This record gives sequence, structure tokens and C-alpha cells, in this order.
Amino acid sequence: MATHFIQVKHWRRFFLVALPIFLLGCISSQPFPQGVNVGQPIPTPIVRAPKVGQEWVYQVRNVFNQEIIDTVTERVVSVGSEIRITRSGVKSGPLPDEIQAPWGFVLQDPHWSPPQKFQQAIPLWPEQLQVGWHRFYKTHYQVPAYPDGSYYWGLNMSALAWEQIQSPAGKFLTLHLHNEIPYFESNDLFRVQNIREEDVWFSPEIGRWVIRRGSGRYITPGVFWSNAYWEDYWQWELVSWK
Repeated sequence: MATHFIQVKHWRRFFLVALPIFLLGCISSQPFPQGVNVGQPIPTPIVRAPKVGQEWVYQVRNVFNQEIIDTVTERVVSVGSEIRITRSGVKSGPLPDEIQAPWGFVLQDPHWSPPQKFQQAIPLWPEQLQVGWHRFYKTHYQVPAYPDGSYYWGLNMSALAWEQIQSPAGKFLTLHLHNEIPYFESNDLFRVQNIREEDVWFSPEIGRWVIRRGSGRYITPGVFWSNAYWEDYWQWELVSWK
């Protein structure tokens, strides 16, 4: 049993290292956002506080073929003990709300499918806007449509670099962070192992990301990681904000 456990841990470590290389090989024709490293700004930028009426519009692309999936508007509609952000797509219509409590800590996250309501809110951006900052968070989540279940969620967040990044909305100073969600539990009982990761270019000036690019893979019984299934692989790019 102990030997089996060590082998499993070794395989998981290998997979986490090899996955980005595997992804790159599969989608090498797809452009990865390229920012210009500018070093740690002094003083550290302050994140814009939330206010009713703030709005961000994103163009959502399929990374595999660069098809525009939708254009999504996200708008702050209430600020208090909770900050509620409504969301609507040109094609998809009304989308689930995002809830932060407090600002910068997500309590209900609609950006993965299905939406998640966390038992304890977790950060959307680093608690310290410093290159090299790193932290692992553990919690559980429920799917709002099925509140009886509770599922493990672990977030590994790392601040990589301050970068100037370009989007259709212009050029922004951003903190590039990388998120890994290794071996979380899915509400889909047929999925036996799951992994997600994303790169986020967060702008303190706008209080939100300029670009967010994320993907996930999973396996079902009898399926090996070499044949793992893909989740959606989308990139969000800021079109406008106010």
C-alpha cells in the first residue's frame, strides 16, 4: 500500500510537470498572450475599490480555433457585505452572477462550469501584489443548482511578473498570475480525476483582469491521462471598461 501511494504521488507530480508541455504541443499554433515585463512597480499599485455601475466587457474566444464564442458584460450592481456582479452575454443572454465577499475574494464563481459557491471565499488575485508571492488555499464548494453536495477545491496561486499587456481595450499594467487547481472534486460522479489551470493578467487600475485564459482536463473510469477529456479552453479579453 505504501509503495502504491508513493507511485501515485510520483505519477501526479510527473503529470503536473508534463501537462503544460503536452498542451503546448497540442495547441502550438494558438498565440499565448505576450506581455512586456516591467519589474515590480514602486509604490505597489492600489486595487480600485468596487462601486455600483462599474462595468467590464469581454470578448470570449475558443483557444483551439480562435473563434469568438460570445461577448460578455459584467457589471457591479450592489456593494456592501457582498459585492454582486451581474453578467450577460450577447449570444448566451443572462449568466450566473459573481459574488465577492469581501472585494477580491470570490464567494460565488461563475467562470468555471458549473458555477461554484464556496464555503469560504478565496482570492481572485494575490493578497500581496508582489512578484514571487505564492499560496495554496483549500475549501469546499457547492453547485448552486444542487446545494446538497459538497466538493473539495484547492487553489495554488502564484504571482509571476508585472507586465504591460495589450487587449482590445488598450494597454494596461498587470500582475501576471498563474492558478493551478489540481485534483479537485467534480459534482459529476463519472469524473474520477480533474485538473484545471489558468493564466490571469490582473489590472489594479480596473479592479479586474485584462486577459484570463484557462483550461481543464478530466478522466472517467478506465480512461488514462494520455486520453483525458478536455473542458472548454477559453480566453477572455477586455474590450471596454468603466
